[in-house]
Amino acid sequence: MNSRRSFIQKSFLTAGTLSLSSFFRKSMAENVKEALVELNSLSPAEAAQNEDLWARIQQAYTTSPTIINLNNGGVSPQPKVVQEAANRYYAYANEAPSYYMWRILDQGREPLRAKLAHLAGCSPDELAINRNTTEAINTVIFGLNLKAGDEVVLTRYDYPNMIHAWKQRERRDGIVLKWLDFDIPMESDDEVIGKFRAAITPRTRVFHITHMINWTGHIMPAKALCKLARENNIDSVVDGAHTFGHLSFNIPELGCDYFGTSLHKWLCAPFGTGMLYIRKEKIKDVWPLLASPENQEDNIRKFENIGTRSFATEQAIGTAINFHTAIGSERKEARLQYLKDYWVNQVKDLDKVLFYTSTRKNLSCALFNFGIKGMDASAVHNELFKGYKIHTSPIKWEKVNGPRVTPHVYTTLYDLDRLVEAIQKMAK
Repeated sequence: MNSRRSFIQKSFLTAGTLSLSSFFRKSMAENVKEALVELNSLSPAEAAQNEDLWARIQQAYTTSPTIINLNNGGVSPQPKVVQEAANRYYAYANEAPSYYMWRILDQGREPLRAKLAHLAGCSPDELAINRNTTEAINTVIFGLNLKAGDEVVLTRYDYPNMIHAWKQRERRDGIVLKWLDFDIPMESDDEVIGKFRAAITPRTRVFHITHMINWTGHIMPAKALCKLARENNIDSVVDGAHTFGHLSFNIPELGCDYFGTSLHKWLCAPFGTGMLYIRKEKIKDVWPLLASPENQEDNIRKFENIGTRSFATEQAIGTAINFHTAIGSERKEARLQYLKDYWVNQVKDLDKVLFYTSTRKNLSCALFNFGIKGMDASAVHNELFKGYKIHTSPIKWEKVNGPRVTPHVYTTLYDLDRLVEAIQKMAK
């Protein structure tokens, strides 16, 4: 009798737990949905400061409640709906992999390409789906028809994987790399444009432009630089790892010939997803990293011949686009700008605080780098985590020596208040 009673009690408890769990999941989903609907009724400026709505949108994420993650620039967490989509596609594919992957899920690539192109503001025939920015930009770097003596203009603050690729072409093919340096923080578009212009010679073939410097978050004048390149018959390669899904823009508006980005950063798509844009008339001039059929010479799909890929994560990109679109590019950028301003304005007048990023709205957004006089970047980073469980990215590169702080839409003002408190303590 006791065993039977115990069994019944446990059964009711289990049923109750499952029921409550289901109830809370549904309740949270409704909460997020209602918040997104309300958010869309507000202007970007109004939406940016509505803490109630953003607190509800935070529930869409499964981020740790004990670690304050302020390194979303490295890779961003996916909303729960994106995680669930990837898991659902993965389980589906495992029912009969060679059938469901290549005959079913693979059929979703073209609709996904169209969806990405709509967000990017370009033609689907100009977008290739790949794994990350490094793969995208390296495809261009190694695919361009350059010969010994051809010059490439780039900066000392570009991303290491791109720098390594250009250096390899320098060693292998004898091209010439012309390096630009800047004062930090960079405060003038005119200075940047002037240095690129001064570097042009009759042998200049490529401008390598990092749209947002990963070390500091500085927004480069990509549109003006691409225009300068076009006027001088120079190809423009734009590394957009930190701008797509972060800033509100259309790729063709930049006027670039080539653009690569990682979708697992600010768009919050599954890990290991990215895309490559090539202006249509330029596609035929770029060799793919992996061989493709000859009849694909002017087809953007020639850059997708990588063999078996992760169909599940690729298809879940569509869900990430849906979530991003539900917020809206302009509202998202406004919120990220507001979060940056919120903590930066509270510490900018402290004597020992250094800024490696401009505070001007047209020159920076969510990604920002600061330092403490007398402290190494790693020491500041360690102190933030040890004392406050704040996770950042310590940067020591060229003239930069401080942690990079990158909040996201799920970041709360409480999180940033903790950051401010920590900086104030270290600055004493």
